[in-house]
Amino acid sequence: MQRAGRRGRQAREDGPMENGVGQEPGVPEPPPTEGSSAPRPPRARPRLVFRTQLAHGSPTGRIEGFTNVKELYGKIAEVFGISPTEILFCTLNTHKVDMQKLLGGQIGLEDFIFAHVRGETKEVEVTKTEDALGLTITDNGAGYAFIKRIKEGSIINRIQTVCVGDSIEAINDHTIVGCRHYEVARMLRELPRAQPFTLRLVQPKKAFDMIGQRTRSSTKCSPEGRVSSGKETLRLRAQGLATLQEGPSAVEEEAAHRVDDLLESYMGIRDCELAVTMVEMARSSPAAPALACALDSVLGEFAFPQEFVAEVWAAVCGPRGGQE
Repeated sequence: MQRAGRRGRQAREDGPMENGVGQEPGVPEPPPTEGSSAPRPPRARPRLVFRTQLAHGSPTGRIEGFTNVKELYGKIAEVFGISPTEILFCTLNTHKVDMQKLLGGQIGLEDFIFAHVRGETKEVEVTKTEDALGLTITDNGAGYAFIKRIKEGSIINRIQTVCVGDSIEAINDHTIVGCRHYEVARMLRELPRAQPFTLRLVQPKKAFDMIGQRTRSSTKCSPEGRVSSGKETLRLRAQGLATLQEGPSAVEEEAAHRVDDLLESYMGIRDCELAVTMVEMARSSPAAPALACALDSVLGEFAFPQEFVAEVWAAVCGPRGGQE
């Protein structure tokens, strides 16, 4: 079984040269006249190639030409001859179920991608004795919501068969595949107390050295698993082309951590990329009401509470926001 090292691999940026604009193939260019400089060769178009493995063990494959998470999963599935729906989530630079290194909307050019695929299905019965189950939910951007964190001492923490990384496939035989993480969190919050319900979970397929683990993740949205500040990352977008951009600064990272903590506190979800988006929107809003309008126009399906929006704006733009 092959494993990638802890250090990420360099993405290739070489590509084929293209004919100059207006130059017909096979027709030689006229020699430069006296006093003129020779025409510059056309610049090579960057070709970004990333290395990937299945997290439970596989040969190394190479993927390129994707602009969003769904296309990324499709490319990985094509390399390994599986269906894209087999992929639950991806981690960067580790084959372990490490939620601090979860692939979101950005990939460092040196990152190695590990795909975690469907393993065993299990059903658990839960009785909601408290309003909160102690789950933090996220999703893979391609239709699967899964458990990102289990709170110590919570209802779910007492059920040993439920683990971080498990995908939630159904609640009381009602499939939730295709639902976003905030929708799943809302369904679980609205379940009545003292009435048992059933969760159908799919755990990621494990290698022999991972069997028996019941991982707890940090409560922070860690910069680990992304390229460090100052290096370029490939930012994936739901619509439009992926873009190369500089990694976030330390100030932006800290603001995103605070917003991610607020998302968990108010909504029971953690989503680093959503937090980054909200930080960007807050920085361009003169006050909390303007941020509320901006969020409602772009992210209205979340139905953010007014007090939550006020806390987000204060966290990003208030005295603790530390604007540059």
